[in-house]
Amino acid sequence: MIQRIQSVYLFFAFLMSAVLPFVFHLWKLENGQLFYFMESISYTILLGLSSTLAILSLLTYKKRQQQFVMNRLNMILNLILLGLFVYRTLNLPGETPVSEKGIGMFLPILSILLLVLANRAIKKDEDLVKSVDRLR
Repeated sequence: MIQRIQSVYLFFAFLMSAVLPFVFHLWKLENGQLFYFMESISYTILLGLSSTLAILSLLTYKKRQQQFVMNRLNMILNLILLGLFVYRTLNLPGETPVSEKGIGMFLPILSILLLVLANRAIKKDEDLVKSVDRLR
């Protein structure tokens, strides 16, 4: 059913990857210009895939195992995205043009946290269904 707690977690994970990157910038460049995710094609693709997986997982509420797997893939995508953010800000050769980090860099961390909570709730539902099946 769609009114389960993991649906709420998945909806908020969708918001973290689809809506909030348009609001919050990733970092501020030295010249004062704000850098949003849309300025890099790799960030755009990864955030698009992440939001697509979150909404697909939300809509496949009848298939708990498939939901669980999609959430794991979404966590991996968010980790890759977070790794790209860290690489961009810390490990570029020479001077990096990044002067201030924005709150947008922390959105994948919050999304991963919400996906972990959703997977815990899915696991709890799956265990409940298995225990009821044993009684039959």
